[in-house]
Amino acid sequence: MALGIEYDGSSYCGWQRQPGQPTVQAALERALSSIADESVRSVASGRTDAGVHATSQVVSFATGARRSADAWVRGTNSLTEASLAVQWALDVPAQFHARYSATARRYHYVIMESHARPTVLDRRVTWSRVALDAAAMHRAGQALIGEHDFTTFRAASCQSATPYRCVHMLAVRRFADFVVIDVVANAFLHHMVRNIASALLAVGRGERPERWVGEMLLACDRERIGATAPPDGLYLVEVRYGSALELPGFRAPPMLGALGDIW
Repeated sequence: MALGIEYDGSSYCGWQRQPGQPTVQAALERALSSIADESVRSVASGRTDAGVHATSQVVSFATGARRSADAWVRGTNSLTEASLAVQWALDVPAQFHARYSATARRYHYVIMESHARPTVLDRRVTWSRVALDAAAMHRAGQALIGEHDFTTFRAASCQSATPYRCVHMLAVRRFADFVVIDVVANAFLHHMVRNIASALLAVGRGERPERWVGEMLLACDRERIGATAPPDGLYLVEVRYGSALELPGFRAPPMLGALGDIW
């Protein structure tokens, strides 16, 4: 089975199961195991960090239970907190793997400009007290498109065997008081999107010139770009599997979807 799930990451210590900690994986598997009447272990397209959200996380699992798609969706949702919900369920080929079958992932990093800190959107956006130059951020981000060594933008604790990733698209757009970093890559390193956001925010605030982002990429030195941006504004919004298997796709973060069909 494959599931599309949505969650508010501020309620969890990330996707991956951790002893004694609330995680998305543990909460989902408890509900699925109850519906299946057997132990269920799941795999996600990507292991989102603590505080990171998802509108279109894809999960796969194997089970001997036979349930309708509606039963998987409604039954699972009846057993989870409001912060986690299954959006769809589909039978998929036995060889399908939510992580290894994926060809690309897409994230949005949502920044809200406001003189005062947000309340309703607290922990759902990253707050900027100062106005940002979104056009400069966009131009600076184009240096990251293509296959590169992203050592500068990976966490020190990243366990990937290689720092190379291929960024297919990176755009920075403004929608009223929101500035959105929209990035698609074949895969992402640990903290890669948040570190890209940190660098682009420095450009947007006028603290660094546009060329600095490309220079930092070539430097291959994590210490050069400073602190990792907060997880609050980060959303996994789409996972792509190529033409061989088309699953329900992109879903914008809720506060952006209301702005219309802009993507």
